[in-house]
Amino acid sequence: MTKPDVSTKFKQPVTQATVASDWRERGYSCQLFTDPSGQRWEDFVHNCNELVTVQQGRLELEIEGQIVEMGPGDEAFIPKGALHSVRNIHSGVSKWLFGYD
Repeated sequence: MTKPDVSTKFKQPVTQATVASDWRERGYSCQLFTDPSGQRWEDFVHNCNELVTVQQGRLELEIEGQIVEMGPGDEAFIPKGALHSVRNIHSGVSKWLFGYD
């Protein structure tokens, strides 16, 4: 598999309202996770596409065995059916937005 599709999409400070508006136009929902340092969400598969954007902190995103690090404003696309994990690698709280189409 190729490296996950991650790009710096949103300017800082990243607000949920800005991301939600952008994603709504693209057909995605938008919800917030606030994770303590070390939080791990392992081995998920969804029957829809997913977007992830970091609002604060740093995340490690693994999609089908390929790992990328994400910071504030970065957006990642997780395709339908892809095995993926999200890990808070920040020394403090990370806030990140996710949405499904």
